[in-house]
Amino acid sequence: MKYPLVIFDSDGTLADTLPWMRSVFNELADEYGFKKVAVEDYERFRDLHGRALLKALGLPLWKLPRVVSGMRRKMALHIGEFALFAGIEEVLHRLSAAGIRLAIVSSNSRENVERILGPQNARLIAHFACGVSMFGKAAKIRAVVQASGLPAGEALYIGDEIRDAEAARKAGIAFGAVAWGQHSLAALRAQSPDELFRSVPEIADKLCRST
Repeated sequence: MKYPLVIFDSDGTLADTLPWMRSVFNELADEYGFKKVAVEDYERFRDLHGRALLKALGLPLWKLPRVVSGMRRKMALHIGEFALFAGIEEVLHRLSAAGIRLAIVSSNSRENVERILGPQNARLIAHFACGVSMFGKAAKIRAVVQASGLPAGEALYIGDEIRDAEAARKAGIAFGAVAWGQHSLAALRAQSPDELFRSVPEIADKLCRST
């Protein structure tokens, strides 16, 4: 088995939350005092990440935790509006049935993540590490790998952002990029992912084939 442990990001990878996040982005900008983004500028901002994105938005790092907390609170009020991407439920069940241990490391709250997953899917997840800071994913990934008892070389982190690739690399594990999330396929390819998934079913098709 190539990856006995598969760790997922949530928003933009498992859950189709990005359109809603964009819809409330300028509300947060008004509330917390950073630059609004016009619809026609979304693509220009799409592949910015980390400190480059904060600089472009005029958002100081010290204010970021407040903005993220505000986003989580707003999401909790609308949680019934969100769903997993089509096919994700089947992928999770296929991976679990193949004997692959599943985990989630996400910036979103565990409550939000579990409510979007639903109880049947949440039961498939062996480890949750949620509420992660923007630059804290690597430490949480390492903690999940350690809790699993498996070596880092047998773990894969699947995400939709450049920071997911960076976090996996810092944690010493493989990274799998998905083509349907925040950052463009070209931007993710530039991170030299170990795995590339162009469609949701391809996750299970590739990873179960290697068992």
